Amino acid sequence: MPLLAIETTCDETAAALISPERQILSSVVASQDELHARWRGVVPEIASRAHVERIIPIIDQATNEAGIQQSQIKAVAVAIRPGLIGSLLIGLSAAKAIASSLHVPLIGYDHLAAHLYACRLAFGEELKYPAIGLVASGGHTSLFQLHSPIALQALGGTIDDAVGEAFDKVASLLGLGYPGGPQIEKLAQTGNPRSHRFPRPLANDSSRLDFSFSGLKTAVRYQIWPPGDQHARTLTDEERADLAASFQQAAVESVVAKVGLAIQKTGCRVVAVGGGVTANKALRSALEELGKRHRATILIPPTNLCTDNAAMGAIAWEHIDRNDIADLELDVRPNIYRKKKQRVRHRDGSHQ
Repeated sequence: MPLLAIETTCDETAAALISPERQILSSVVASQDELHARWRGVVPEIASRAHVERIIPIIDQATNEAGIQQSQIKAVAVAIRPGLIGSLLIGLSAAKAIASSLHVPLIGYDHLAAHLYACRLAFGEELKYPAIGLVASGGHTSLFQLHSPIALQALGGTIDDAVGEAFDKVASLLGLGYPGGPQIEKLAQTGNPRSHRFPRPLANDSSRLDFSFSGLKTAVRYQIWPPGDQHARTLTDEERADLAASFQQAAVESVVAKVGLAIQKTGCRVVAVGGGVTANKALRSALEELGKRHRATILIPPTNLCTDNAAMGAIAWEHIDRNDIADLELDVRPNIYRKKKQRVRHRDGSHQ
């Protein structure tokens, strides 16, 4: 009696069937890369419309590949935070409709916690708590201390661009395709990562576990289009490869520096890693070397479990085990990890 998990936080429409033993019976993902390539970034309205068109066929495909009837589904789980509000609502609406029609429990789960739970699917009991969690993706670059699969304590995050967003923007500057991460990685293989000494913002700040990638992105732009010049420089293939390699090296070192600091500050010797950017081979290799230096266990799932998928919705079984069941009043929370602005109360009683 598996559960059905649905993922629509951004631009992938995904569904999976997972058994109580966390066995993945099926996992189907429909990418929207071709829809957003023209804009070199995700367009929320386009993403939402694509989810509407694809959600039911993807769910049908997942149940067919698992070889089960919908009447055998024990529960329905859906990612409700964080993400694009329109995309989240499509997945939640489908989950509510299916759960209601089948009279089965509805579970809302955290997308970032699910990314880290992919390490549980890949490595089983090697993921011991407490642990450090790193999520590096197109929308998030966050560090957590994990007290359990569903108890995450935020340690730090990006103060501007996510690392995956920086990859996409630099790829656009270099005239590469979308998504930018794989394009940068491929081009960097032929470049010299020491050709440019780009900044590593906040990497040497031992007082905080936050990230910053906007300055790094701007530094690359100035190499292509120097301040004051009316036109961008025409780059040779070698120059483009060197820029890609140097940018990638700076981004990787910025991420790894903060993971190392988190190990030192928390004393945790297990690091769970998730998110699409962790499919990058240079980052994976650097994290593995970091683990050796700190005598820490670095858990990085296979690539298919790093990028957005619904199989990581297996985390919903953790909620079921704790009787943490939602009802049809469940709602999305798109910006849960964004810092809230303080409200200032003035003497006249007004707020700002």
